[in-house]
Amino acid sequence: MPTAIGVGVGLGALVVFSVWAGPLAWYLVVSVAIGVAMWEVLTRLREHSYYIPRTMLIILGQAMVWISWWMNAAGLVAVYVTAVLVLMFSRLFHNGRHRPPINYLRDTAVGIFVLTWIPLFGTFAAMLSHAETPFASGAASIVTFMLCVVASDTGGYITGVMFGSHPMAPAVSPKKSWEGFAGSIVFGVITGALAFKFLLHHDAWVGALMGLALVFCATLGDLVESQFKRELGIKDMSAILPAHGGLMDRLDGMLPSAMITWVAMSFLTTL
Repeated sequence: MPTAIGVGVGLGALVVFSVWAGPLAWYLVVSVAIGVAMWEVLTRLREHSYYIPRTMLIILGQAMVWISWWMNAAGLVAVYVTAVLVLMFSRLFHNGRHRPPINYLRDTAVGIFVLTWIPLFGTFAAMLSHAETPFASGAASIVTFMLCVVASDTGGYITGVMFGSHPMAPAVSPKKSWEGFAGSIVFGVITGALAFKFLLHHDAWVGALMGLALVFCATLGDLVESQFKRELGIKDMSAILPAHGGLMDRLDGMLPSAMITWVAMSFLTTL
């Protein structure tokens, strides 16, 4: 437990520093996180007989992140669809022109899933640094979404350990309970309301709705990763973070939540 707390505090300090230091520092942190998470996931897939070009996908993932620095969502979408085409075409001729590819549909579909799951969703977290609203800076948007996800995880863990008795999705994640989910909702909604009120200078009820949306998103993101690991028969994505597992094990709820937050912040700018 002390090791887990120490690593968690260290990660939190890195995030706070990068947000404080400005958009470039935040982009660097997100870029490294996406690269490491992709390496973990693609390595586990290759260990289980999936053929997916790891280096090429990591490079394309980095291109998705950094093109958004100059071209925002339009650049991100352009590089994403280009990456999908490169994966489809390169995998088609993996065995040359005279031998058919093996497991083409399976491996291509999983590769597109990885491109969507990690660099596409993760780039929205990077773009939040530019999500200036009429009420607050992009840094406040980043802190708001991360506080909501952390509150959801914390509330779910505390109430799940103390009161959890009714499994939420036992076939996917046996440890998740409805009691824990209720705790996530309470913590997430309260945190969202307070963050919107004091960080984004917006109505608390809007923050409560945002907190609720992020709780659902973070919970489902966690279940997606649980199912992914269950199908591969692994416990953690890696052992890169002592007492935590892999970096992807910490990002599972953050990635889809970042996308939802970016959409919400972009909508607020039009009001």
